[in-house]
Amino acid sequence: MKLRFEKGLEKYSQADPFIFADGGRYYMYVTGGRGIVAYSADDVFGEWKYEGEIGSVPGGERYWAPSIIKLDGVYYIYTSCVVGGEFEFMYVLRSDNPLGPFTEPKKLYNYFSIDTHVVQTDGGLFVWFAANNNDTDRIGTRIWVDRLIDPYTPAYQPREVIVPTFDEEIFEHQRKADGRDWHCLEGPFWFEEEGWQYVMYSGGCFKDDTYHIGYAAAKTGEQDLTKVDFVKHTDDGKFAPVLVKNQYEEGVGHHSVIKLDGQYYAVYHGRDWDMAVGSDHTLPRTARICKLHVKDGIITAERYQDHI
Repeated sequence: MKLRFEKGLEKYSQADPFIFADGGRYYMYVTGGRGIVAYSADDVFGEWKYEGEIGSVPGGERYWAPSIIKLDGVYYIYTSCVVGGEFEFMYVLRSDNPLGPFTEPKKLYNYFSIDTHVVQTDGGLFVWFAANNNDTDRIGTRIWVDRLIDPYTPAYQPREVIVPTFDEEIFEHQRKADGRDWHCLEGPFWFEEEGWQYVMYSGGCFKDDTYHIGYAAAKTGEQDLTKVDFVKHTDDGKFAPVLVKNQYEEGVGHHSVIKLDGQYYAVYHGRDWDMAVGSDHTLPRTARICKLHVKDGIITAERYQDHI
């Protein structure tokens, strides 16, 4: 089901929505052009208000997939953007308000790194993100985790956690000069429930209807997330996503998760089948929501077109 937005915003794009609850209000941060874009609402299922651009990096553009965490009363937003010739490097900014302004940017990694989710456990502070690996059979983007010494300082010892294993995770066929396909896993989101840890992620190509959401799980009490061995969910070794195209929406992926009154929900983007303009499948990505059922290492989604 699509989220509701104030009148006039029906055709706005809410790509890569990250939902965040704070102080009895809800916030959503999405991919933007000239800065980090935010929305807010009193009720997740009510009307969302456009808050505009709430922070930027000097000289930056193409702000992808922001995420946020609150630590000791300070809000930290993590996003990637293009500055000069540096294509989608990860930055962190801070503010005393969830709607900014977010300032004091710092680059975290000196290489392509996107789609953060920063979490705090009893084992410390950790950043999940997506980055490339060209030294493997299935080359492309995959899911990594690194420890943060503080909100601005990674340990610079990232561990590769989830890797492509299916053709359905190919972003582009024969992308390399030697004919190799390029794969893509991105958009990680971590949470734990009843002794299980889960990392959900997106795979395939966001530009077309192959985009989907999968997950990996581990039954463990280990709180150092760089030491957890996650097992990718399959159906007896076969491709088995949680969300993928259906009869009314396609291009579904890049989500975040929220738990309300004991019920998990995924907030994700997708496109109605009739929304694409010509061959451009990138712009009309709108925020949607569905129930998630999480039990004993298994996640399933309950989706409807016009209700929860």
